[in-house]
Amino acid sequence: MALLALGICNALAQKVGSTSMQFLKVMPSARAAAVGEAYSVWASGAEALFWNPGGLASVARHEVSLTYVDWLFDTKQGAFAYALSLGNLGAIGLQVQYVDFGVFEETTNEFPYIIDPDRPGMTGRTFRPFGYLIGATYGRYLTDRFSLGLSIKYAYESLFNDKRVEQVMIRPGTYADVNTWASGILFDFGMRYNTGFRSIQIASAVQNFGPNVRYATEAYPVPLLFRVGVAAHLFGPIGLLQGGYEKSRLSAAFDIFHPNDYAQQFHMGLEYEFMDILSLRGGYKFNYDSDGLTLGIGLKYKVGNMQVSMDYSYGSMGDYLEDVQRISLGVIVP
Repeated sequence: MALLALGICNALAQKVGSTSMQFLKVMPSARAAAVGEAYSVWASGAEALFWNPGGLASVARHEVSLTYVDWLFDTKQGAFAYALSLGNLGAIGLQVQYVDFGVFEETTNEFPYIIDPDRPGMTGRTFRPFGYLIGATYGRYLTDRFSLGLSIKYAYESLFNDKRVEQVMIRPGTYADVNTWASGILFDFGMRYNTGFRSIQIASAVQNFGPNVRYATEAYPVPLLFRVGVAAHLFGPIGLLQGGYEKSRLSAAFDIFHPNDYAQQFHMGLEYEFMDILSLRGGYKFNYDSDGLTLGIGLKYKVGNMQVSMDYSYGSMGDYLEDVQRISLGVIVP
């Protein structure tokens, strides 16, 4: 599967910035962001719906994940995932994501706005683009070490308040009525494999496989994402290296990430967990224009028979862009 997915991504590779629906590349989960998005192996339960459907099979009886993302330029994203175990039949999950791109001022090259000396081209009106995604996932173990998953998703993006604009100039001298939105049906495929040697696991996923989506008169591809990764505990009860405190662990993960609109990229992350309560995380994303260092912290505690987790992540976006922050809340009912 990993070789097939890599071949697909290479075959469909596009120029930088040529894909639509860029919000599909802004991934939820504060824990995942804190470890540099090296998360294809560690994505499990409800969070696997966002990253690798192959990890859904490890869900407890019920799991819920909520994430809020404070993204760039006033963009806000919210994400919800629910996963349910079906026992020997596998597991199912539902995800919903919503993105608010903030308020934009409308501009035009028409008279009399274009000759306004104070605000040339500004109409005084505003609009608010948005996007959302709804998806369902099924995953199950084929053996006690190997799991597979499949997601089907509906993605929608609106670029203007009105769904249709009449008599827009699409080329010099040519006018037409155009839609200001696009939508499409997309698929995710994923797998995860426990090697059986201490804690080493490998995983791969292909996300957003589907047809081009159409805006106005042109069709554009969506971000097709391929991930393959490996992760293991370095220190701990089943760590690769002996020693360390029995109730703590240090884990590492590494992902190769290949989008269809950029060169191959690399994600690396570390996570230290103490007493199954406190987690400290850090990571780095290589071959990015702006992304780089990531940091985060997590807390887990019991409320009755439920396990509640709270996670925070910080991501540096270089010298010219705002930093990105995520907050996640998770609930597991065993």
